[in-house]
Amino acid sequence: MTQPEPTHQPHRLLITGGAGFIGANFVHYWLRHYPQSRVVVLDALTYAGNAASLAAVADHPNFRLVVASINDREAVARLLREEAIDTIVHFAAESHVDRSISGPDTFIETNIVGTQQLLSAALAVWQEAPGALAGRRFHHISTDEVYGSLGLDDPPFSEQTPYAPNSPYAASKAASDHLVRAWHHTYGLDTTTSNCSNNYGPYQFPEKLIPLLILNMLEGKTLPIYGDGSNIRDWLHVDDHCRGIDRILRYGVSGESYNIGGNCERTNMEVVASLCDEMMRHAPPAAGHYRDLIRFVSDRPGHDRRYAIDARRLEQELGFVPQVQFDQGIADTVRWYLTEREWWQGVRDGSYRDWMAHNYDQRQAVAIP
Repeated sequence: MTQPEPTHQPHRLLITGGAGFIGANFVHYWLRHYPQSRVVVLDALTYAGNAASLAAVADHPNFRLVVASINDREAVARLLREEAIDTIVHFAAESHVDRSISGPDTFIETNIVGTQQLLSAALAVWQEAPGALAGRRFHHISTDEVYGSLGLDDPPFSEQTPYAPNSPYAASKAASDHLVRAWHHTYGLDTTTSNCSNNYGPYQFPEKLIPLLILNMLEGKTLPIYGDGSNIRDWLHVDDHCRGIDRILRYGVSGESYNIGGNCERTNMEVVASLCDEMMRHAPPAAGHYRDLIRFVSDRPGHDRRYAIDARRLEQELGFVPQVQFDQGIADTVRWYLTEREWWQGVRDGSYRDWMAHNYDQRQAVAIP
């Protein structure tokens, strides 16, 4: 295909939730590819946000970490003015389905109210100068879970699939998607949205499926699998997700949504089997096989059977094709968790977060409004 025409030139980026799994990977990606850009991370450093995930870029001259909540509209507005932000990439969200079932209130507050506060702050600040909305873009990171569940023979989700969220998490993300659309159509804010499939890779919080299973194997614990393990997800390596966001930021059409998928449907059991086999190559147990640790547990309420993404629009219009094959991505992910024990141990006991916060404060890299 021919190269699309650029629609936006990001120079000074605010990355919300940039200390989380996907956000931190995106920060690394962006500074690696565009080192002259200014990258400001805004993160409340709750349980899933870890400054240690940004240690490799902490001394980059164009990087800054700001500890604050997206719900603090005044703090966000001050930061937008102070840093002359022209691009917001909004990752900040509560994202664990199980947590949304046991405690939905936080998901409503962060994913819905927080997104509204961020949109309102961006619009107010960017409108302060005549014509200032030009050259500014708000990109919203969402999920395929807003579309609901697929049957085994159903076509994958496309951008035209009606929303049908089935969990409090999915419902909160669907609501935030609608808010972003409304701010574009009502106020003229330049917005784009991406709905991605299941991500995996470095820096993922240990309660998520793939890192949870890796760490359980290392510690000789059972491998809990919901139901019969036949639930299907489309798996996307986080590096490919970052590439997709990059294409949308620079070439996406204002007001549009794009699906980012890995073209990689796997049942949960297939994922577990791949992880067990890869772990046997690198860290075999004293006896037996890691598959012996698999245990089926009661399914969670409303567990969607299948997700799958049709990402042809992103390929045909913006030239994005995922590059990381699943087997290679799993092998790389296993090796990362085996070599980065200090990171995940610090995440679980909180010590690394405290250490990093102390060191950031000494270098004045953290600003707490």
